[in-house]
Amino acid sequence: MAMPRPTVAQLVYGSCTVIFSTLAMLLVSGTSSGIGVTVVALAALALGLVVAMTVPASGSRRPVAVAQPAPPAPPEPVRATLPAPAREPVRERAAS
Repeated sequence: MAMPRPTVAQLVYGSCTVIFSTLAMLLVSGTSSGIGVTVVALAALALGLVVAMTVPASGSRRPVAVAQPAPPAPPEPVRATLPAPAREPVRERAAS
C-alpha cells in the first residue's frame, strides 16, 4: 500500500509550525547549549509532524448533511388605500 502524498496545506502548516515553535521555544527557554537546541528542534519537528498529519486532506472530505430550508410563505396581497383625487372646479372659457 503506497503512502499518500502530503497536500500543499499540510506542508505549509507543518513547516510554519516547525519554524514558529522552534523560535518560540528557543526564546522562552533561553538555551544556548547544543543539547538544548537539539531538544528544542526535535520537539518542534515532532509538533510540526503532528500538525501536518491532523490537517484534513482534500480527498478525505465527508459529505455533510445540509438542512433544507423551509419553503417561503406565499406573499400576502398588498392593500393600498389611496385618497380620492382632488376635483378641481371646471373653468369655462370666457366669451370674447
